[in-house]
Amino acid sequence: MNLTGTPLLIGTLVAVLLTAVLIAVSWERGGRLRPVLRGVGVLAALLSVTAAALVQVNRMTEAFTLEAASQPTAAGGSSPDAPEPEIDADLPPKAATGSQIRKVTVPGKVSRLNLVMYVYLPAAYRTGKERFPVVQAQHGFPGTPRTWLKKLEVKSILDAEIAAGRMAPTVVLFPFQTPSPTTLDTECTNLVGGPQTETFLTVDVPAYVKATFRVRTDRAGWGLIGYSAGAYCATSLALRHPTRYAAAASLSGLAEPGITVGDGLEKTEHNMVWRLQHLPPPPVALWVGWANDETRIRRDSERIVRAARPPLTVTTAVLERGGHSHAVWRQMLGPAFDWLSSHLARPLP
Repeated sequence: MNLTGTPLLIGTLVAVLLTAVLIAVSWERGGRLRPVLRGVGVLAALLSVTAAALVQVNRMTEAFTLEAASQPTAAGGSSPDAPEPEIDADLPPKAATGSQIRKVTVPGKVSRLNLVMYVYLPAAYRTGKERFPVVQAQHGFPGTPRTWLKKLEVKSILDAEIAAGRMAPTVVLFPFQTPSPTTLDTECTNLVGGPQTETFLTVDVPAYVKATFRVRTDRAGWGLIGYSAGAYCATSLALRHPTRYAAAASLSGLAEPGITVGDGLEKTEHNMVWRLQHLPPPPVALWVGWANDETRIRRDSERIVRAARPPLTVTTAVLERGGHSHAVWRQMLGPAFDWLSSHLARPLP
């Protein structure tokens, strides 16, 4: 069953309609059992409406699918660089000579997290021998990397920007950033007593990718991008790990994690404005985008811009309206990836 598909949504809406009809028909019937039947009918109606609402929210966020974020790593087996099947039938098919999406499981040798990751390989990856720059893309919460691939149609955008020459051929990573995409928001931090997501993303993912794919291994070839919660992740990880990443792009991101990490550092070291005001700024380039009608995001973004000082540099991109939406992020993706490419090292012969 496709948990984000139209048939499931139609089924839940039909259930809402049927319960409403049954309540109308039976409201004055049932004799002594009338109060009980009314209560059951109202409960059924509430459940059906709730189910329909949850299905629609899930369609928008891709927060829950039949696929788990974490998968066991099998002993032996094929090489992790071997071609993998496409994610599922409703994603763009694999072209014979074009770009492709591979699905892998990253073994968390340091973080102890084994999480799924999708990898975009440009068409040039098949035909050339270069080592390619890398952009690590972080998703929102609740959500999964599938939002990048389906709702944001990132594969088509990457193909178009590379084909037009606005972006160099680049390997793009879409890792999970929590083992529980619907219930646990890590904000890409190491939670005290919880998942060590920051370690997974900044240590395990780069180590696995550098050992598995033809990519640049130097800091100049690595960048980050994210939307919503993933936007905070991208800029925060770049500031916290400037020896690993040269640039980061934020699409509608806040300046702070909005969760309790467990050590109180969410108010200091994990707060980007605090970091920029109290710690030496790193030599990192940031691209910060937002929609003006999203008040909190606009305020946080402007605070980051005001707090920035050399050698940190900030480029801004502002839409007048659109709020916190896939439509806004789709408009930003092309310019953000082009900007990242201009700040990262080119493919290395």
